Amino acid sequence: MTRSTHFKVCIVAISLGKGGAERSTALLSRMLVAQGCDVHLVTLTNVIDYEYAGTLLNLGLLKEKNNSVFGRFLRFKKLKRYLKAEKFDFIIDNRNRQFAKTELFYLKYVYKGFKIIYVVRSFKLDAYFPKKKKVAKKMIKKAHKIVGVSKAIAEEINTRYKTTKAQHIYNPVAPLPAVSTTETNAKAYIVFLGRLEENVKNFSLLLEGYKFSQLAENKVGLKLFGDGPDKLFIKKKISELQLEKDVELIPFTPNVTSALVNAKFLVLTSYYEGFPRVLIEALSAGTPVVSVDCKSGPAEIVKHEHNGLLVENHNAMQLAAAMNKMILDKALYSTLKENAKSSVSHLKMDEIAKKWLKLLQDA
Repeated sequence: MTRSTHFKVCIVAISLGKGGAERSTALLSRMLVAQGCDVHLVTLTNVIDYEYAGTLLNLGLLKEKNNSVFGRFLRFKKLKRYLKAEKFDFIIDNRNRQFAKTELFYLKYVYKGFKIIYVVRSFKLDAYFPKKKKVAKKMIKKAHKIVGVSKAIAEEINTRYKTTKAQHIYNPVAPLPAVSTTETNAKAYIVFLGRLEENVKNFSLLLEGYKFSQLAENKVGLKLFGDGPDKLFIKKKISELQLEKDVELIPFTPNVTSALVNAKFLVLTSYYEGFPRVLIEALSAGTPVVSVDCKSGPAEIVKHEHNGLLVENHNAMQLAAAMNKMILDKALYSTLKENAKSSVSHLKMDEIAKKWLKLLQDA
């Protein structure tokens, strides 16, 4: 007997823009539609940068018109009515969920009577389950499944909350558009992609590592792509380290393929992650990576001296040494570049889609 693939699914997210988690959510909608599911997306803010598939209910448009307490209540009411009218088989919740009272409201009113799948996209579990453990455990008890985007996340959820509901499904890589490579006389550079938040991405470590390295003297610049609240802090840090000639800040753009393809390598220095999209997208573009071994994701993506270099976190000198190795050890760099694309072949969208479909079929 053939198992059904035509599930009706509602994906709830804060937005579909400006971040790796949001891009992964948009890709999830595309994967499930490709597998024959009837997919609806609900966004709570009006930020839509990434290509998605399915029917969109953009509650952010209502938020922009009326963001009062009463306006918020009306949005909740509209969402509840929408869920009830559409009779979804599953709700896949991609929101941050750190506030106990809000999550109890979702459980007892908005999501009541539905099968909920919670997605956890960061090792910082407090962003996805309230610190009030009683509420977190209630959420887990009511959940149909919990999906962590890395093995480490799923294991941590099961251990911390004494459950077996969490399993891992990795973020996928989407096919990249064709782009031309940089002319040989263009200035070489390495790249960072992500939101400009110091307490997450640790730009202090990144900039210090670059300063201590030999990259600037070898005419290899650093390009930082992104927007966020700490732009002024980063500019000040660049100035303090006298790196104005070598480090370039570039605003967020949803299409960074050209920047990835033409970079010598991508670097990640975060305090914590989930399953960093920037690493897998760089590798899929044929660009090796240098990453700190933070929780979680890099150790499940980067095979040291195979597709990149994995270094101890919070160690600027080790980071600088890894950067130097990427530029100065030509034989090693050639090996890393040659292995980059194949190292993420298991993360193709159709492969990850099958895992999501199996999760829904095993209900």
